[in-house]
Amino acid sequence: MSEETKAGLNRREFFSYLTVGWVAFSAAFAGLLSLVFRFLYPNVNFEPPMQFVAGTVDDFDRGVDERWKTVYGVWMVRMEGRLFALSNICTHLGCIPNWLPAELKFKCPCHGSGYYMNGVNFEGPAPRPLERYKVNINAEGKILVDKTKVYRYEKGQWDNPDSYLKV
Repeated sequence: MSEETKAGLNRREFFSYLTVGWVAFSAAFAGLLSLVFRFLYPNVNFEPPMQFVAGTVDDFDRGVDERWKTVYGVWMVRMEGRLFALSNICTHLGCIPNWLPAELKFKCPCHGSGYYMNGVNFEGPAPRPLERYKVNINAEGKILVDKTKVYRYEKGQWDNPDSYLKV
């Protein structure tokens, strides 16, 4: 045997390297396959439904009702002969304001934005008023709030008959 032959790979080393190569290729292919499977697997969203029944008109007294604040992100407000569903998301950075009944205003704890009871901003960095959602009476005579339809004050949509109920 010459020195060149001894310096090359022998049969046992060749199969060892071949085995390591196949294991590495199989691991990479399995990783890629798992990424493809995750891409094809549907994302599930566990958010509350966008429509809900809020009760009857008689369930709401004058003022702000916080019953639906944590579950659906909605305040039901009854004032000036109207009942409307007001979004509880601050228009500045998306924080959740608090209702302060002694001061009759919503106050955002993040940056101090303030809103009147009707949702119009009057202090702080909030660029626009809170949004309202569509409200109507369903066949059973109960209030149905539809969060898929949004009404904005700056677009003049608060006068739309679907943005409030006359009470």
